[in-house]
Amino acid sequence: MIDEKYKYSELTGRIIGCAMAVHSALGNGFQEVIYQRALQIEMEDQGLSFAREFEMPIHYKKVHIGTRRVDFLVEDNLSVELKAVIKIKDVHLAQAINYLEAYNLEVGLLINFGERSLQFKRFRNKKFKG
Repeated sequence: MIDEKYKYSELTGRIIGCAMAVHSALGNGFQEVIYQRALQIEMEDQGLSFAREFEMPIHYKKVHIGTRRVDFLVEDNLSVELKAVIKIKDVHLAQAINYLEAYNLEVGLLINFGERSLQFKRFRNKKFKG
């Protein structure tokens, strides 16, 4: 899972490993919040630094227009959005990308616990301003 050509590859690999442990123990069929709570425990056990349901402001032309919560902000650098749906749809992918752009984060993960096998997608913000 670790590919050094990708930024935060080791970190994303650790998070995916945590998600795999949760999915292996719980399987599919629970609500998203159950997986979120379990993933929190697993990431704590693995020594990852994170904030759960991290609220971030959304701005338009430098005007605060609202807030959004990402499921996890890990190591202050990486967003993790969870789903528990039968199939990931384009709207879920768009949401994950929008979070990266709105928060000016470079890398994020979308993890779906709703399928028989854990599904995950790594995203990179092409509009990232470092």
